[in-house]
Amino acid sequence: MLAPFDGPVDGAIARLDGVVLTGGDDPDMSAWGVDTHPKARRMDPRRQRFELALLAALEARPDLPLLGICLGMQLLALHAGGALDQHLPDTLSTAADHWGDRLHRVEGPLGAGLVTSHHRQAVSDPGRLRVVARASDGVIEAVSDPCRAFGVGVQWHPERTSATDLGQSLFDRLVDAARAVNPMAPPSR
Repeated sequence: MLAPFDGPVDGAIARLDGVVLTGGDDPDMSAWGVDTHPKARRMDPRRQRFELALLAALEARPDLPLLGICLGMQLLALHAGGALDQHLPDTLSTAADHWGDRLHRVEGPLGAGLVTSHHRQAVSDPGRLRVVARASDGVIEAVSDPCRAFGVGVQWHPERTSATDLGQSLFDRLVDAARAVNPMAPPSR
């Protein structure tokens, strides 16, 4: 686990077998030249700087597995030139289906099933990433990075999703990908 710090992140990345960017509050959109929605609950600025620095440094390590969860997926998309719908209740009649740890169905090449979500924002444009799952209301629920050996972002919370393919197996796939990079990495369950 890495706590945010200021300064170069290359030394930290050299010691990692994989990266998980977790959920959290909303990004400060000024970093992308966009006003932040007035109802946004801004993430800690030090964390945002650190995670964006990690993503920039990870460009040089496409072999290092990367999983973005909720906010993590949003940062992946923003870093890849994408955009966010900053407040789903303003634009989507089914926004409540994505809030309060509600279950809703997703489908796509990544898999299909019920997932647990808790987000007011969503990726509206994935940039250079590929969309690999959507909710029935069209919300982008998962992306993959074609430039990475394993690079997946999911809008839902796999740690709270009981559908194995869309829950625990995402972590297992991350660990398996890490083992491919470092055979001494611990095995998945």
